[in-house]
Amino acid sequence: MRSIVFENGASFLSGQGSRPGIGPGEALVRVLLAGVCNTDLELLQGYYGFSGVAGHEFVGLVEECPDAPEWVGRRVSADINCGCGGCALCLAGDPRHCPTRTVLGIVARPGCFAEYFTVPARNLLAVPEGLPDDCAVFAEPLAAALEPGRQVNLSGRRVLVLGDGKLGILTALGLAPDCPDLTLAGRHEAKLALARGARTALLPAGTTPARAREILGLFDVVIEATGREDGLDTALALVRPEGIVVAKTTSRNPSRLDLARLVVDEITLMGSRCGDQSLALERLAGGLDPRPLIEARFSFEEHEQALAAASRSGAMKVLLTP
Repeated sequence: MRSIVFENGASFLSGQGSRPGIGPGEALVRVLLAGVCNTDLELLQGYYGFSGVAGHEFVGLVEECPDAPEWVGRRVSADINCGCGGCALCLAGDPRHCPTRTVLGIVARPGCFAEYFTVPARNLLAVPEGLPDDCAVFAEPLAAALEPGRQVNLSGRRVLVLGDGKLGILTALGLAPDCPDLTLAGRHEAKLALARGARTALLPAGTTPARAREILGLFDVVIEATGREDGLDTALALVRPEGIVVAKTTSRNPSRLDLARLVVDEITLMGSRCGDQSLALERLAGGLDPRPLIEARFSFEEHEQALAAASRSGAMKVLLTP
């Protein structure tokens, strides 16, 4: 079985080993298409002290599932958070925060940069018939993009999505239909143009938080999706007193945060991670088309070129095919 392995800041293609064994309640999934996420690039550089097979954005085909054979032969995505199934959080339906969870391609579970991987059958989500693989592979990142709309009531509020990378654009595309007073702000006109139907604003590189505030004014809710360590400082400058900042950025480097502004202006700071992939698949099947975000495709054999392309400043979505 071929897999892309991360180790000591480098990647290599391994052709050793057979298909992974299937544990109780698990499914064996054959990967059809995988997406490279910024988190994967952070893992390659040592985030979480990671080594092994990364990858958590995929569309695949269930090949074996002894405990739930109805899944065999179906195209699927999957919730990447694999809870223990028995703790209070899991029993309450929230395996995302299970204290002993594994996370596909991130924490203690080999990911989808492989021909095959395993995942609990209870995590599987069916891909709607007729939805192209190129769209279905966005289920996990789109779910994360939609999550702020589940955490905060955005109705009637002035909302800013800060950052025109892949996550920021997906957030704008996903939330704009239900949030007409939404603006996507970023550094690149060409990337902002991908957020069809959303209001956009250009903040050129080097724009200070104070200058961004002069240009844009203040917002009720700021969704920070810059991927940069200074993103929270800018978000705090753009939210009104008693407003809400939703933080999406994860980074191996610490972020800067003006605690004085947070306290004095009584701002609510909320973290936002994974989301509901069933909702994302519904939106994709309903016509949300993320394919303009696809920049390049590579085979597993071309993994070094793929990771280099994904690491380039301003890169859009890079896909991998086994």
